[in-house]
Amino acid sequence: MQPTDLPNRDHAIIAILRGIEPNEVEAVGSALYASGIRVIEVPLNSPNACLSISALAAAGYAGCLIGGGTVLKVDEVNEVYAAGGRLIVSPNCNSAVIARALELNMQVMPGVATATEAFSAIEAGARKLKLFPAATYGPRHLRSLRAVLPDAIEVYPVSGIVAGDIKEWLEAGANGFGFGTEIYRKGYSAAESARRAGELVDAYRKASRC
Repeated sequence: MQPTDLPNRDHAIIAILRGIEPNEVEAVGSALYASGIRVIEVPLNSPNACLSISALAAAGYAGCLIGGGTVLKVDEVNEVYAAGGRLIVSPNCNSAVIARALELNMQVMPGVATATEAFSAIEAGARKLKLFPAATYGPRHLRSLRAVLPDAIEVYPVSGIVAGDIKEWLEAGANGFGFGTEIYRKGYSAAESARRAGELVDAYRKASRC
């Protein structure tokens, strides 16, 4: 069963498998799940991305949300849904993409950087936002956004964050994080990706208890 929400701290770390091949995704997915990852995103600019999404969805990891990233068009939302994905992540704010994902009862996380983009996404129905690229803006930028965003809106910084940065981002108001090359890069073994993911999960858990 796939949840349609990101309800707890177990879902705070999103593993982004950009560039992964369908023939390796099951081994990597299983290793990541064992390391504590409960949200896995396969960007659609990966080779045969929907095949990988389908394989992950079919694996039946309990409590794990599988989805597609770099989703730019409504048709792509439909493709991810048909493959079994229930999460849509975008680098931008597209109201039509948001609307279609919500229509299908999927979780949706549009990309924003400014207050204008954030409120456009919220007006379209999004309740979780991807701050992207996070490293360009930094925790101080998020803290300023938090001053005007509704408390119920969750923000997930993505790109350029390492384990040592997690505490500062949480203090600035982050609810979770997306990690790409910090977890998976072409050429990494499943064990290497799992090791990296485990370190990030541990760092998050320690920082969130502070």
